[in-house]
Amino acid sequence: MPDDPRLPTRRTLLGGAAALTAAFSVGGGAAQAQMPAPAPASRRSRLILLGTAGGPTPKPNRAAPAQAIVVDGHTYLIDAGNGTGRQMVLAKLKLGSLDSVFLTHQHSDHNADYGNVLLLAWATDLAHRVDTYGPPPLARMTRQFLELNEYDIKTRMADEGRPPLADLIVPHEITGPGPVMRDERVTVTAALVQHPPVEPAFAYRFDCPDRSIVISGDTRYSPNLIALAKGADVLVHEVMYLPELEKLIATEPNAKTLREHLIASHTTTEEVGRVATEAGVKTLVLSHFVPGGYPFITDEVWLEAVRPHFKGEIVVGRDLMEL
Repeated sequence: MPDDPRLPTRRTLLGGAAALTAAFSVGGGAAQAQMPAPAPASRRSRLILLGTAGGPTPKPNRAAPAQAIVVDGHTYLIDAGNGTGRQMVLAKLKLGSLDSVFLTHQHSDHNADYGNVLLLAWATDLAHRVDTYGPPPLARMTRQFLELNEYDIKTRMADEGRPPLADLIVPHEITGPGPVMRDERVTVTAALVQHPPVEPAFAYRFDCPDRSIVISGDTRYSPNLIALAKGADVLVHEVMYLPELEKLIATEPNAKTLREHLIASHTTTEEVGRVATEAGVKTLVLSHFVPGGYPFITDEVWLEAVRPHFKGEIVVGRDLMEL
């Protein structure tokens, strides 16, 4: 890959940005503590949960899956479910700050606004190249989205003097694990996860100047994800609460098939805790809640279901939360 150059807010001091290391040197019988200089403010990463719901249908209490990592004014968007552009505005993120977009997999709750967020950013103030990364058929999706919106794009180019949108979007298809992208702010690495029947599906690790952040994407319990997240400061992981899920799917005509699919492709509260423990992460952030709309499950229920399996910090994610 090429190397190309607040509403409810919760700011947490994590990882390298919060670490205090003391080295002692003896001189004249006195010990002196040495503390590493913190990363400059502009180099500190912001993690914003734009949408925390799971599943393709709109929810009254949570937006569709999307996360933003912001470093030095550059926004790295991970997934783009329906309404991502508006969620960015609500989070006070400039659409024109988009630097790169990463799709974990090709399910509609994660990619429905892939093209739209780029179009909306361009219609606002985007005038620079944006590299996008994700599984096939990302290149075809990009091309067909531009064709679908050709009339609007050409009209705005003529009326508003905007550059051709097609020249600004450069898709990169990922088919396997390993390095994805590196620039002067972040290094991005992918791991294959299991989310049948959709494949390939990926988790991403972002090594920022001050800390490391891992986004699980949709997956069942995954040794590959554990390896990717080893020692990470923050792990944002999807989560499924079986007791309420059982009640919900019992009302569905295809309950048996639906249950089999969910169990095979998502991670239970117990398994999420195990993943975080085995990876040795500092903070576990729960997101992509299943069920994510009705029934309404309190934060305490999610927390109590995971706590026995992970002793580190647990954050029950909410839309527009910043960490």
